[in-house]
Amino acid sequence: MRLPRLLLAVLLLGFAAIPLHAQTAAPASPYAVVVPVTDTSEAQRDQAFGTALGQVLERVAGGQDLRDKPGYDEALKGAPGLVQQFQYQRAGTGIVLQVNFDAGAVRRLVTQLGVPAAGVKPPVLALVHGSDGSLLGKDALGALAQAAAAHGYTLAYPDPASPPDASALAGADPAALAQVAQRYRTGLILVGKLKGASASWTLVSGGKPQPWSDQAVSEDALLADAGNTLADRLGKQLNVIGASISNGKIWVGKVDSAQAYASLLALLRADPTVREVSTLGADNDGFLFAVKSSVPTAALASSLAAGGRVLQGAPHAGADASLQWLH
Repeated sequence: MRLPRLLLAVLLLGFAAIPLHAQTAAPASPYAVVVPVTDTSEAQRDQAFGTALGQVLERVAGGQDLRDKPGYDEALKGAPGLVQQFQYQRAGTGIVLQVNFDAGAVRRLVTQLGVPAAGVKPPVLALVHGSDGSLLGKDALGALAQAAAAHGYTLAYPDPASPPDASALAGADPAALAQVAQRYRTGLILVGKLKGASASWTLVSGGKPQPWSDQAVSEDALLADAGNTLADRLGKQLNVIGASISNGKIWVGKVDSAQAYASLLALLRADPTVREVSTLGADNDGFLFAVKSSVPTAALASSLAAGGRVLQGAPHAGADASLQWLH
């Protein structure tokens, strides 16, 4: 992609003005990516655009792996034409390129690749404590954010002034999960504790905790491993592509008001994979819905729970999946 000389000069001057110690935070938009580059040449820049577009496509496709889709390689070659804005920045002793893509163009490209609209997955709230017990912020969690971003996931960070209760979240306490859902708009939480060359982790997805431990040669390696592991685990739950339209029944409990029922129904109908939803019946504070979706019913329930407004529930008679309304 050839740029007007004046624009390129402005960008390079801005790059040169950034101090060598400047740190780069991961962009908040799902259509923005930061990728490392070795230099500011046009060839290196276009290659970085392709790498960045691959990450954005995976995000917008809900984490689905699109690399085997016909036209994928050609789409990456056309990445420069989808770039809305870019900027070089210093990162330690190296250089990174922040790229912002045109949102509408990216969504159209995902559709052209033949992938059902899955929507952008909610961020993963990273609640990680260092070896000294301190809560780590986004500057210290760069390796975790980078590894997660490579698989199409973004991170959210707790307010250091009033962070959530890590122990309660790791135990999937419903009240703690509801507070996180209301405050951070997600049902995906990673609780971690670094202990020198080892770490303990718990990924909470839709109210289901998944603990594991790890060892590595450095803190950054532990964080990168955690980013890869959370992406792999979430991918198995959330990145399911349906081969045909699925007809299933979903039970949702603890719907304690008419307003809650209306909000729940709106949530179901707003999901991009849902084709049709109808209410089959009610019992006390629960409702049974018939749902026609482009993904299997269990995958739909996992995806809904990841958003933080419902939790995975205990099995219910006559339902293919069970959820619990939070708010």
